[in-house]
Amino acid sequence: MARERKEIIASTLCKRFSLDAKTFSGDIETSDVKSLCTNILKASQPSNEVMKWIEFAESFPVDSAACFEAINGLNEELLLKSVLVGKGLTTSEADVIVYSVIHPFVVAMSKSDRQKFPNVLRWMDYVQNKEDFGDVLERISIERVTFEPPVSKCAASTSDAKDTANNTKADANAKKDMTKESKTVNGPEADKSLQKDSTQKKTKSAKASVEQKKPETEAAPKDEVPVTLLNIQVGLIRKAWKHPSADSLLVEEIDVGESKVRQVVSGLAKFCSPDDLVNRRVVLITNVKPGKLRDVVSEGLVLCASSEDHSAVEPLIPPEGATVGERVSFSGHEGKPEDVLNPKKKQLDKITPHLFTDENGVATYKGIPFMTSAGPCTSSIRKGSVK
Repeated sequence: MARERKEIIASTLCKRFSLDAKTFSGDIETSDVKSLCTNILKASQPSNEVMKWIEFAESFPVDSAACFEAINGLNEELLLKSVLVGKGLTTSEADVIVYSVIHPFVVAMSKSDRQKFPNVLRWMDYVQNKEDFGDVLERISIERVTFEPPVSKCAASTSDAKDTANNTKADANAKKDMTKESKTVNGPEADKSLQKDSTQKKTKSAKASVEQKKPETEAAPKDEVPVTLLNIQVGLIRKAWKHPSADSLLVEEIDVGESKVRQVVSGLAKFCSPDDLVNRRVVLITNVKPGKLRDVVSEGLVLCASSEDHSAVEPLIPPEGATVGERVSFSGHEGKPEDVLNPKKKQLDKITPHLFTDENGVATYKGIPFMTSAGPCTSSIRKGSVK
């Protein structure tokens, strides 16, 4: 590896541990990356996980095909991670080292090639915003997807109403002008005839317009309900037991970071035992209206993935490191959840058809992951429905 790259790595690591980079000038000249980093990291007692990434950096290939293969492996590694080491959002020595090594290859890639590694780009953007590389490593420009909200039915109806009003007004003015002209040129009899013809044409035109718009109105989709109306939170099951009067139901006490636990009734008895659920993290909707299921109060809805034939059902799994009580978010969708969903509006029924797990088992809304501070929520059931 070039001396300049090793200097960057040494400088960044020394800054992290408040060490003098000059102390390691000899190592920069004579050592490989693994030995250099090992010497610098002695004071921090690096974990085996950090050493694994040091070895990755040292053995990173230089030829194009092998380079792409290595970055593709890194892309898969970062699928469910925000950073390389640990289960949170704090960058480590491993992130600094690997970023520094792959940086020149990513910078040299074409735009189309970069798009093949979305997880790597997300991670690199995060690292370059967390670590100060000065002017040595140029910032990588990341193209972010913008969200364009669809035109609502209400807005379209308002626009149509304005157009209709304008057309009606124009017709009235035209009729007035024509009547005035007919009186001047042809007298009262011609005026009556002209008015009759104009009325008949207007009636036919209006009838045709209604018939033309009728199918379009009937085929228009119902108003979509935004997923942000749901308050989806990470919870931890403290207790679980069988429902006293329903064999298919279980009752759970779930901690969502509030002053008291929530009691939730779930239809999981055929798929999970109470012991399986205790101390398990789950994802639940907490702003559904509380109600009784077979005389037992339920204050939430545990979201589960289900196979197509419903033979397998399991609660969604938040990643380790996700905070109990934190709200699940969806990239590109911002909004405040309702205090309590209105059952009469069937808001939940309009959202759940868009919830599913993808081919990797990641829970999604219209393909957008259920995201927490530690990564996306998942399930072992792939391409299943979520409700």
